[in-house]
Amino acid sequence: MREKKLGFIGCGNMAGAILDGILASEVLKPSDIVVFDINEKIREKVIKKGIEVSESIKDLCKISAKVLLGIKPNVIKSVLDEAGKELKGKAILSIVAGINSDTIKELANTDVRVLRIMPNTPAMVGEGATVLCSDTTFTEEEKLEAEKIFKSIGIVEWLPEKMIDTVTGLSGGGPAYVAMFIEALADGAVLDGLSRATAYRLAAQTVLGSAKMILDTGMHPGVLKDMVCSPGGTTIEGVKALEDGGLRSAVIQSVIDSSNKSRKLSKK
Repeated sequence: MREKKLGFIGCGNMAGAILDGILASEVLKPSDIVVFDINEKIREKVIKKGIEVSESIKDLCKISAKVLLGIKPNVIKSVLDEAGKELKGKAILSIVAGINSDTIKELANTDVRVLRIMPNTPAMVGEGATVLCSDTTFTEEEKLEAEKIFKSIGIVEWLPEKMIDTVTGLSGGGPAYVAMFIEALADGAVLDGLSRATAYRLAAQTVLGSAKMILDTGMHPGVLKDMVCSPGGTTIEGVKALEDGGLRSAVIQSVIDSSNKSRKLSKK
């Protein structure tokens, strides 16, 4: 195999979404990439995309300028042990949950540059919100290359690594909270007589469209809310019900609790 610009160790749902974004946006060509994964079905999918599959972690690290870790946290030690000295001088992009940059450097036991990354599941449809840790040892050129990769699957923010647990509670867990809200919106419509399929479709599109309005215009969410709430109208009645039910405080607490749980897991 010739030298590759990027090697994937693990190519499951999230890493696979990143790979698809790279290919769709042509940030890299299939010939620039190599993948190692123990799952036979994943290897077959990768080969169909014109990407080479490595037979070992060590071989992949040897030929890759940058290595993306798309693995579970419980196997990171064994993966880095297997990579060994082949990682020396390499740039590592890590989407491994709960494992900080210093731990990765320590486990690698050689001279590596690390960029910790927190993507989220909407990356699978090209609408991800990815945070890259600004206090990285990547070179400026490597940071630009990493930003290009992750902009191919959505928006990118640079934040200090100390904020990663907060990001975990917000955009990491956020898709679950939003999905619950969509489900609840649809349940209300079903209770009032709408079919389930139509209710889900209208609820999901309403959330998508509202989010797009805020992102595209820079509008404050409160302004959008006020636009829809006519005096004495139907929407302000619904807003009152949400306030009575404690929607705001429940959502705020969900982010805080999730962030605190992330801190506990990171310490473990």
